[in-house]
Amino acid sequence: MIISDVSIKRPVFASVISLLLVAFGLVAYERLSLREYPDIDPPVVTVEVDYSGAPANIVETRVTRIIEERIAGIEGIEFIQSQSKDGKSRVTIEFSIDRDIDSAANDVRDRIAGITDNLPEEADPPEVQKVDSNDNVIIWQNLVSDEMTVPELTDYAQRFLVDQYSTLDGVARVRIGGGLSYAMRIWLDRQELAARQLSVSDVEDALRRENIELPAGVLESDERLFRARIERNFKKPEDFKQLVLAESADKDGNGYLVRLGDVARVELGVVEDRTFFRGNEVPMVGIGVIRQSTANTIDVSNGVKALTAKLNKGLPNGMSIKQSYNAAVFIEASIDEVYKTLFIAIACVILVMYVFLGSVRSMLIPALIVPVSLIASFIAIYAFGFSINLLTLLALVLAIGLVVDDAIVMLENIVRRIQDYGETPLVAAYKGAKQVGFAIIATTVVLISVFVPITFLEGDIGQLFTEFALTIAAAVAFSSLVALTLSPMLASKILKKNDTKKNNLIQGFNNAFKALRNAYITLLQKLIKAPIIIFILFALVVAATAFVYPKIAQEFTPHEDRGVFYLIINGPDGASFSYIEEYMTEIENRVMPYVESGEISRLLVRAPRAFGNIENFSNGIAIIILNDWASRRPADEIMAEIREGLSDLPGVRAFPVMRQGLGSRTQKPVQFVLGGSTYETLAQWRDILIEKVNENNPGLQGLDSDYKETRPQIDIKVDYNRAADLGVNIQEIGRTLETMMGGRRVTTFLDRGEEYDVIVEGERSEQKSFSDIQSIYIQSSRTGAFIPLSNLVSIKEYGAAETLSRFNRIRAITLEANLAEGYSLSEALQYMEGLVKAHLPEDAVIDYKGQSRDFINSGGSIIFVFALGLLVVFLVLAAQFESWIHPFVIMLTVPLAIAGGLFGLYFTGGSLNIYSQIGLIMLVGLAAKNGILIVEFANQLRDEGMEFGHALIEASEVRFRPIIMTGFTTIAGAIPLVLSSGAGSETRIVIGVVVLAGVFAATIFTLFVVPVAYSLMARKTGSVGDISKQLENEMKG
Repeated sequence: MIISDVSIKRPVFASVISLLLVAFGLVAYERLSLREYPDIDPPVVTVEVDYSGAPANIVETRVTRIIEERIAGIEGIEFIQSQSKDGKSRVTIEFSIDRDIDSAANDVRDRIAGITDNLPEEADPPEVQKVDSNDNVIIWQNLVSDEMTVPELTDYAQRFLVDQYSTLDGVARVRIGGGLSYAMRIWLDRQELAARQLSVSDVEDALRRENIELPAGVLESDERLFRARIERNFKKPEDFKQLVLAESADKDGNGYLVRLGDVARVELGVVEDRTFFRGNEVPMVGIGVIRQSTANTIDVSNGVKALTAKLNKGLPNGMSIKQSYNAAVFIEASIDEVYKTLFIAIACVILVMYVFLGSVRSMLIPALIVPVSLIASFIAIYAFGFSINLLTLLALVLAIGLVVDDAIVMLENIVRRIQDYGETPLVAAYKGAKQVGFAIIATTVVLISVFVPITFLEGDIGQLFTEFALTIAAAVAFSSLVALTLSPMLASKILKKNDTKKNNLIQGFNNAFKALRNAYITLLQKLIKAPIIIFILFALVVAATAFVYPKIAQEFTPHEDRGVFYLIINGPDGASFSYIEEYMTEIENRVMPYVESGEISRLLVRAPRAFGNIENFSNGIAIIILNDWASRRPADEIMAEIREGLSDLPGVRAFPVMRQGLGSRTQKPVQFVLGGSTYETLAQWRDILIEKVNENNPGLQGLDSDYKETRPQIDIKVDYNRAADLGVNIQEIGRTLETMMGGRRVTTFLDRGEEYDVIVEGERSEQKSFSDIQSIYIQSSRTGAFIPLSNLVSIKEYGAAETLSRFNRIRAITLEANLAEGYSLSEALQYMEGLVKAHLPEDAVIDYKGQSRDFINSGGSIIFVFALGLLVVFLVLAAQFESWIHPFVIMLTVPLAIAGGLFGLYFTGGSLNIYSQIGLIMLVGLAAKNGILIVEFANQLRDEGMEFGHALIEASEVRFRPIIMTGFTTIAGAIPLVLSSGAGSETRIVIGVVVLAGVFAATIFTLFVVPVAYSLMARKTGSVGDISKQLENEMKG
């Protein structure tokens, strides 16, 4: 090889190449961003519309469907899902991963810009946000003070803190958890209003009329100009109590003014006091940060922590912001674990090389290749616009065993020439490099050929593993360059002709290895004479693999212990706040012993789950932050124990959920969508499926749906003819009931430069039964008389659905469930699909959400890449060897390596997921690599005139040591993955098991299958230069 020749003759030049790679690699490393996964978060845009007072079915038909129709034709939409609730519509649009989020959001805004004319007049304008409406808070911080109350803390946060956090790069919105926002509360007394002949509308009109701030024109003198305004008189509860509503007279005819304080209780209260947020049983105000759908969690976390450190210096006395929950903790911990694994793997590989090579001098040469190749890989990572993440680091860990392979092949050949032929290190390096140069390039091209097809994967899986594949490909490419330049140069300088100083351990290992090689050659010669044994063995392995494959569980990703899980608590629909508060406190008391024992570091409890305009108080959530992985049991054990400990609570359902890193929110893994024309039909189908599952449940836990007709609802039916006779209009009835029972924001008041709501509502203590509703008085617009509602309305009670969902523009119900231990997502989805085919009509539409959708979408594409990888490797080998037979011989080891990987998963209880599938794809290249060494050297010896049988045995004997060495170095690189623990170890273990078991099988089988197949099939084949020689001979002739 020319580059090797130049490197040996010009050692400084060879050194400079490697030093430049290291220098540029370190510069690139400094500039790379750090994140959990490659940038695969899809652009998500949410459209929200508030339509106060409208029931869910009206919101669905008059708002949600109109928005969906308007946005349907936008480019790059993956799916649309929507929720219609009482008073609110929410449409979430997920775009393809290559779509720019700003561009997508602008397209959505353009489409709905003119939609206001088509929406009901009472509906608010649509609000477009670049965030998934279901996304979770990634950071909770506690705002604490020993001198302020919760409302005062909330007010301070809203005035001074929320806006500062909102302006950070990557932050979508900031939530206040457990906050109590100030409001002027006016609690109307219905009896006092009726006694003074006043209606609710009179109170509202008076507030709007009197509590105003208006411009009053301009006062202009000869020299000065004054701007005039009418100042608000109402700033405190005492001011509002003095608000005049009407003029009345006593029984003696004396006139007097009726003031607001006469008919209502006025206080400076809070917008909504039916909420709480506690951390380890201590009430607190939480500042929650939600990232934009494509933002980097670690970058957002670092920005928030830096701002918090800055803000803490200027907070009032006794106040501080403390860290509570941070999703980036797991990411940083898992990346640290991968770095540890990386260094352990390097140490393991170096130890294996020392044992095989027998001297520190020899071991140093390939040992230097590892850091040079890995550091140089950062150049490619930076050039491709990638980041340092779990996938690229995992790729570097797996590359450790590969990058030394080329150097080992080069070095072993040089050492062999020094020992066997007595050549000087310089001559041995020069001739040895020429001898194996082609084999090194061939193995490098084959390995790269395996990984490049992965880049053809589409969607988020494609983006995910493109970084993985190209990182390994870059590391292998750089290792090949360094092996052809630095290795022969160092060998010519470092190696000694008579380096025979070996300790007893190394000497004993060498003697054992020689005996093993002799036994191998003896066995191989017998098998070449009886090839039927190999083919029977081959068939048995393939058959056993076919038997084992269906028994391996399949899922999207391994279930990770991420150090945090959520307790989702659901009470009966329509349950009151006091009902759920009692249960949340009981749940908190039952979980707190885990805090005291040290397994849980923080327990955050919040009820209700929703933020903003809260109308449903029947649920809650607990965020359980576990202690460090080394100081506690696995999360699954703790979750199962807590699930069992809460199972006897009669009035609520509490189930733990651990959010996973890819394609999963805080939801159950099974997300099975049923689509149809009406919700009544969908409810019937849902009931059929749930009944069939309960009859024979294979492993679905907590099966539930997002459509339940169980929320208590009353319809107030107005007797129109009677109302018309009495001069009462229906709008007056509706607005009175809305104000008295639900509260209405009528106007605002100013306090220290901030505006707060003035909320009018009936006394809650007087509104607890149907009869209380009927005793509300309505004023006749014709006679002015006050008429009780009992004369005008009838009340109907029934159950209604809380939420109406749609998926891809059709009405839908989602069935969701957790998975029992040992029951895979693949089995669950196949089971549900089978039930639909067996028991539902053909017009039932099925689809998937969340983790289930990602799993379904990933399966077919991985198979495509696997097939493409096999084809590309075969064609590349055919081009290299100028033969169709040689690549076929080499590729025979691939199914055996795959068998090893699958058996490894089967015996360790692993699953077939995107990580293990990528490991299997890697095995295609790793298996072919060893076969190349034997076939290529046998061809060389045949070209030199050696007889076919002798050439094959000689090639097998000479390449036995490098094949075993490269196999063991790759295994040594995978061992730290298999033995890893801590954050994210589940993903590392599964890919480590596949590589370790697969390489072990490939190494053993290559040594026998390739020579036997070569002896049978390649006897009449030629070499790459045969046609060139024929052409020269014919031209001479």
